[in-house]
Amino acid sequence: MTLSDSSHGAKAPEPAESVWMAMTNLPDEASAARVARAVLEARVAACVNRLAPCQSEYWWQGQLEQAQEWPLLIKTTQGQYAALEAVIRAEHPYDVPELIAWPLAAGLPAYLGWVRAEATGAPGQP
Repeated sequence: MTLSDSSHGAKAPEPAESVWMAMTNLPDEASAARVARAVLEARVAACVNRLAPCQSEYWWQGQLEQAQEWPLLIKTTQGQYAALEAVIRAEHPYDVPELIAWPLAAGLPAYLGWVRAEATGAPGQP
C-alpha cells in the first residue's frame, strides 16, 4: 500500500465506548433502592443490581467498624462515569461513599451494545 492508496477518505471505525462496572454499598435496603432508582432515572447507567446484604468491616475515623450493607452493581460507560459519580455523591447518605469502577475486559457484544445505548445521560428518555 502506498501513501496515495490510504488517502481515499476511508476512515477506520471509531472504537466502541468502554463499558464499566461500578460498585457502591448502602446502609439499608431503602437507601439502596433510592440510589439505584436515581442512577437509572438520570440515565447514567443501563442496569443496577441490588444485591443481598453483606457484612462489611472497615476502618473509619480511627476505629474498626462493622456494618451490614447493601451492594449495588452498576453497569455504565466510561463516558457516563463522572455523571454517575455526581448522582452517587448527591444521593448517597455516607459522608465518603464507596464508589469504585473498572472497565470490562469482555462481554457478550449485544449486551455491551445495550449498555452503551441505554446509559445515555439523557433523563428525558422513557
